[in-house]
Amino acid sequence: MKRLLGVSLTGLALLSGSARAADLPVAPAPAYKAPAVVAPAYNWSGFYLNAGGGFGLWNADTQRFNSAGGCVDCFVNTVGGRGYIGTVGGGFDYQLGSIGLGGWNPTFVVGVLGDYNFESLKGTMLGGAFVGIGSVSSQIKETNAWSAGGRVGVAFGSGFFAYTSGGATGTRFGGTSFVSDVTGAPVGISTAAFTKVGYFLGGGTETSLASILPVGWFLRSEYRYDYFNTINVPVAGVAAPGLTIGWHPVVQTLTTSLMYKFNWQ
Repeated sequence: MKRLLGVSLTGLALLSGSARAADLPVAPAPAYKAPAVVAPAYNWSGFYLNAGGGFGLWNADTQRFNSAGGCVDCFVNTVGGRGYIGTVGGGFDYQLGSIGLGGWNPTFVVGVLGDYNFESLKGTMLGGAFVGIGSVSSQIKETNAWSAGGRVGVAFGSGFFAYTSGGATGTRFGGTSFVSDVTGAPVGISTAAFTKVGYFLGGGTETSLASILPVGWFLRSEYRYDYFNTINVPVAGVAAPGLTIGWHPVVQTLTTSLMYKFNWQ
C-alpha cells in the first residue's frame, strides 16, 4: 500500500511539473541578421603618378620661304625622324556613377593629366640647294615635349580602365648645322633650336598589377598623336637675308608606364 502511494505521489509531481513548464513563455528565436556589406577598398577618384618610356616618330612637311613670305622651293618635302622617349607625369581622376550593362556595371571616370617627355627622336632637315654650295641637309632632333589636358573613360571593377585623352602640347627641336650632301663637309649654314605648341589626342588602358605588386600599382599603355601648325625657322649663314624653312610636324608616340594610385587601400 505504501509503495502504491509513493508511485502515485511521484506521478502527480511529474504531471504538475509538466503543467507548470507548459505555462512558461517560450523564448523567441534570435532574429536573423544579414551579413554586413563591406565597401570595396578601391576608388578610381584620387591622385596618381606615372613614369615609363617608349617609342616615338615624327613627320614634317618642309618648304623654303624668302623674306617676303614667298616660296623659294614651291614643292613640299616630307622628312621624318624616330627614336626613344622617357616620360614622367601625374594627374587626378574623379569617379562618376555607374551604368547598368547586365553583369558588367562599368563606371565612368573623368580626370586631368600632365606629363613631360625626355626625347631623342632623330631625323633629317633638308636645307635645299644653294648657289656655289649645292644641296645641303642636317640632322635634327626632337629633344623634349610636355602635355596638359584631360581624359574620360570607363572602369570595369578595380582592375581595368580604358580612356581617351586630349589637350595642349608643346615640343622642342634642337638646332642644326648643315653639311654638303655631296662631300659631307660643313657649309656654315645653321638653324637655332625652336619650340612649337599644338594639341594632342590619344587613348590608352590601365591594368591593375595587384597580383604581382602591392595594391595601388597599375600598368598604363598609351598612344598619342600630336599636331602642330607650321613654324618658319630662320636660316643663318646664307647670303640671301630672310630665308626661312617652313616646318610642319606631327608626332606619334607609344609609351608604357608604371603608375601608382594613392587612393587605393
